[in-house]
Amino acid sequence: MVANTSYSKPEGVNQLSIVLVKPQLAENIGMVARAMHNCGLNDLRLVNPMQDFISQKAIAASAGGSEILKVAKTYGNTEDAIADLHFVVATSARTRDTVKPVWHPRYAAMELVSRTSLAINCGIIFGREKSGLTNHDVGLSDVLLEVPLNPEYSSLNLSQAVLIISYEWFQAFKSYKLQTNKYRNSRLAHKKELNKLFTHLEYELDKCGFLRVSEKRPSMIRAIRAVLQRSSLTEQEVRTCHGIITELRYGRRGDVANRNDWSRQYSKAVKK
Repeated sequence: MVANTSYSKPEGVNQLSIVLVKPQLAENIGMVARAMHNCGLNDLRLVNPMQDFISQKAIAASAGGSEILKVAKTYGNTEDAIADLHFVVATSARTRDTVKPVWHPRYAAMELVSRTSLAINCGIIFGREKSGLTNHDVGLSDVLLEVPLNPEYSSLNLSQAVLIISYEWFQAFKSYKLQTNKYRNSRLAHKKELNKLFTHLEYELDKCGFLRVSEKRPSMIRAIRAVLQRSSLTEQEVRTCHGIITELRYGRRGDVANRNDWSRQYSKAVKK
């Protein structure tokens, strides 16, 4: 089949990042690059790929998308792969215990194009071929994305999942009229900034005993992170939250000694 590739990219719309977490087969990575190339995407990010993604197998499977493979970036963990993004969508085929909005591909595409037009860096993360994303990876996202398929057989190959979502993005991309709204006086916080806020808050919640029940701690942390991520915090709001947490813990700024001591303890805890 020959695809019609004529389209005009709206000026000012950012790229959409595709993040693959621990992809297992080089051929699958190559076919993902092919699907991205079909839909005008080129920012591929790989978290601990299990095979060589620029091997001959991968390049052959990419069928023209080899340039995407050559410039693909690799990361040691999902946090680093999404650190510069403002808004992240996690793909999931099963029910999760985290309360997050669930989008379908067409709606997700319209929302993502709308956000990227406002210089908001967006990405979609896909999990391992056999097991999908972990709860930890899902917890890093803002919303979930599910592809509604035959309930009796809803299994998708990794590249098929990427193609379905990329196609919907491409269609929304072609018809989108560039918006002019901007976030006033501040930008949306990057995921790296949000993760620092989460670490700060969780450190203090551990210190005060709020997270004292060890078996409930993971689910409580996921719930807290979900609440904060739904708020779409700006960079300024993240700084304000850091200040609130510190003030609640140590009071007014007069006690410099306490604050310096806290700073040293917190730095040690974060490095562990």
